[in-house]
Amino acid sequence: MTRAHLEAVLAELGPVAVAVSGGVDSLTLATLAHRLAPQATLVVHAVSPAVPGEATARVRAEAAREGWDLRVIEAGEFADPAYRANPVNRCFFCKTNLYGAIRSVTERQILSGANRDDLGEYRPGLDAAREHGVRHPYVEAGLDKAAVRALARDLGLGTVADLPSAPCLSSRVETGIPIEPETLGFIHAVERLVGGALDAGTGARRAVRCRVRAEGVVVELDAGSLAALDPKRREKLGAGIREIAPPRLSGPVRFAPYRVGSAFLVGAARP
Repeated sequence: MTRAHLEAVLAELGPVAVAVSGGVDSLTLATLAHRLAPQATLVVHAVSPAVPGEATARVRAEAAREGWDLRVIEAGEFADPAYRANPVNRCFFCKTNLYGAIRSVTERQILSGANRDDLGEYRPGLDAAREHGVRHPYVEAGLDKAAVRALARDLGLGTVADLPSAPCLSSRVETGIPIEPETLGFIHAVERLVGGALDAGTGARRAVRCRVRAEGVVVELDAGSLAALDPKRREKLGAGIREIAPPRLSGPVRFAPYRVGSAFLVGAARP
């Protein structure tokens, strides 16, 4: 499908509220929607311990550059015991709180940045979207992740187009381990520490995930980064991670290959 298909979908929606997390999908959707109909587009960004500060800063910067009508709200999911218990369908409770918070500030049609690739994964958040009448323009227009990145470049969003995938920080916590703000702060600090140590100034897209598991802390890296991490550097990084770890996460640190969604466990099954 093409950009024209997406523009046609957006044109028939009327006034919209675009839920923007700070990633390539939602930032690109908000940019296009606003350029097509600035007076009919509200952009909503929810702050939370699960959202890195740089994502919020990125949204604010794009809003200033594009002239968005931006509303920053509290998602409120940390007041929900069902979310904090981190069950297998945690994302359902996250998105339920998000869309409820958006609905409390606007009656406009809510849009998400979900694309066709998301349909091939277990996404309980899509169930919450369905219950709140949320529309997914990329899905309706047939765009996958590669098409979204191409669209971002076509819109002149070069830096945004190259953003690595970055699910919320809670996705790093193994299913069944409670979600705590302190844990998410630690995860974010570890990923910044390791990412900074690996950065060779090449601009290469790296995968760095700090997983909090029942067995302890596991740092997952893309194949190239993991291969470049010799034993001495591993020990140095591990020591640095242990220094900033909360007491209950102060055990051994293991490095492993990156696997998408590896903290997600179904029932008692482990990957």
